[in-house]
Amino acid sequence: MDVSHIFKQLNEAQRDAVSSSPGPLLILAGAGSGKTRVLTYRVAWLVQVHQVSPLSIMAVTFTNKAAQEMRGRIEEILGYPVSGMWMGTFHGIAHRLLRAHWRDAGLPQGFQILDTDDQLRMIRRTLKQLNLDEGYWPPKSIQWFINGHKEEGRRPQHIPETHDTQQRQLLQIYQTYEELCQRFGLVDFAELLLRAFELLHNNELLRARYQQRFQHILVDEFQDTNAIQYEWLKLLAQHHRNIFVVGDDDQSIYAWRGARIENILQFEKDFPGTTVFRLEQNYRSTSTILTAANAVIDHNKGRLGKSLWTEGDDGEPVRLYAAFNEVDEARFVVDRIQSWVDTGQRRSEAAILYRSNAQSRVFEEILLDVGMPYRVYGGLRFFERAEIKDALAYLRLVASRQDDPSFERVVNVPTRGIGNKTLELVREYARTNQVAMWDAALALIHSHQLTARSTQALSRFVTLINDINTQVNGLPLVDQTDIMLQQSGLTDHYRKAKGEKAETRVENLEELVNAARNFEHDPEDDMDALTAFLTHAALEAGDTQAKEWEDCVQLMSLHSAKGLEFSSVFLTGLEEGLFPHQRSLQEPGRLEEERRLCYVGMTRAMRQLYITYAEVRRLHGREAYTSPSRFLGEIPRELIEEVRGGFTMRPSLDTDVRATDGETENGMRLGDHVRHQKFGDGVVLSIEGRGQYTRVQVNFEAVGSKWLVLAYANLQLL
Repeated sequence: MDVSHIFKQLNEAQRDAVSSSPGPLLILAGAGSGKTRVLTYRVAWLVQVHQVSPLSIMAVTFTNKAAQEMRGRIEEILGYPVSGMWMGTFHGIAHRLLRAHWRDAGLPQGFQILDTDDQLRMIRRTLKQLNLDEGYWPPKSIQWFINGHKEEGRRPQHIPETHDTQQRQLLQIYQTYEELCQRFGLVDFAELLLRAFELLHNNELLRARYQQRFQHILVDEFQDTNAIQYEWLKLLAQHHRNIFVVGDDDQSIYAWRGARIENILQFEKDFPGTTVFRLEQNYRSTSTILTAANAVIDHNKGRLGKSLWTEGDDGEPVRLYAAFNEVDEARFVVDRIQSWVDTGQRRSEAAILYRSNAQSRVFEEILLDVGMPYRVYGGLRFFERAEIKDALAYLRLVASRQDDPSFERVVNVPTRGIGNKTLELVREYARTNQVAMWDAALALIHSHQLTARSTQALSRFVTLINDINTQVNGLPLVDQTDIMLQQSGLTDHYRKAKGEKAETRVENLEELVNAARNFEHDPEDDMDALTAFLTHAALEAGDTQAKEWEDCVQLMSLHSAKGLEFSSVFLTGLEEGLFPHQRSLQEPGRLEEERRLCYVGMTRAMRQLYITYAEVRRLHGREAYTSPSRFLGEIPRELIEEVRGGFTMRPSLDTDVRATDGETENGMRLGDHVRHQKFGDGVVLSIEGRGQYTRVQVNFEAVGSKWLVLAYANLQLL
């Protein structure tokens, strides 16, 4: 049979993987090495060369979009549809199994799937049945607890008994939640996988049937599988052992949502006789970028090992910019993107990547200032995020009790026992008497028309807002914002919840304090600082993102960037405590995942890679002096070109070579004695750059040598 049409699009390593004999196969596919191509061509090879029926093949991936694209590519190669082949996400295939065998799975025929929001509502119903306060038992935290155990294959009865009162209560909630879901025929996402696994594990006849049916199993993004997904795969592949998994241990970055890098690391032990192929030829990035990324990831010890290479050019050096603060960092990045666009490049080919979503705010502000369109990929703009809207609603209500939308938004956030029935009575009174909801609430409290419990809950909210108003009266905007966040309970509410999303929301709330601190209020405005800030936030939230078709700069977190590529990438915030994140320094194994995240970010770049860090950054509502990320020290110095203001210099991070101008535009000279508000008195040792990027090196008597951006340092000549 002529299979040249299958091979002509593949390199040698890809051909070897695609045409390998059946059996357990592990394909370590580096970034940009064509992993999806290998998987799709493997299916074509099995069908055309080994005469395997598509009905005997199961292909699993992580998104419906990826599954559809994979099916389309396979049909294009084969020249005919493969509608009988089981191809889809883990959840999709699990759902298909449960629909076909609902009775064996212990489900009603018409069982319904709970999405994330539906699951939260069912958890709230569970708490209500157990008479538990949502303020003390946050539904999202419980959702994380339940799903985490399900993803590890644990029902309530499988969790060891404990004397810890809180853990025992969580187990009771889990047990009651399960009973309610079973009673009403409801299945959440984690339950789909666990129930499908139990169906096959506990039913020998069904297990044998599907083991015989699926003679070949192919898995994409294998490094992202969790415990129950891998157990499910092992169960199905037990008989024929023809399992073809494609993944990259160096891109395993989702431990926070259950992914286990251990799965790919122990695959060879679980399937003795596994053949391993390494796809190391990269078709995306320049040689310099790949060499830099390889050097960083090579510091991880828990990896199977591979080294990306390309037949392409060396390309440009990795450019490093040390900013004075986060504003200087953002201005530099936007300035470089504008220069890139001025050469005829598309804005959409430039991406700004960051470790924390809260970092997007400063970039958004600078982009808006210069009128450059942008889109926050896979997320909302800063002032559109739910937790920020909640915080702003509190501030608006403090500023004006007549703000009905703000009243409705936060009257029960965090949960304080004010239900929909009470709110409807407040709305009805406000409509009937044509007053604001705040006034309606006061009237109902004093008229005794509500239940004692509702009256108390509503009274507590009214007192809270009045107390915040008293405490913040006359204080600077930043203190008003900080006090509101603490007194309202918003920060504590999200801090109690578990998981990456909750931590991100806390970071966003802390960034709101920074936004208030940096807000420049024109004293000649008719508005006070709080009103002006709220107006600014409303206008920014209303200034919508670029349209889908519009050429715009891409902003995204490093987690969102996986699988994407851009001609020019700005990897920002490379500082200890931010990236790697402070959490990674406290939890075993997290530092290596942070390094993998850095590797993912670096390998998104095709032609240009900029890395930036700030010497001073406002984090968690306060200014902090930072240290460059350890990841910077892992990049070979000969690959780095340091950018200093309007020019570049080589060769190393710790070089003492400085380009020096004799005098700044405001007349400051070498040797001048200066005073800094925080660092005290010092002597100017060096001056470099011009305009907004002018930097001065000052040797301070108290803290030693510091490089400062002159525009922000507010140095006083002595």
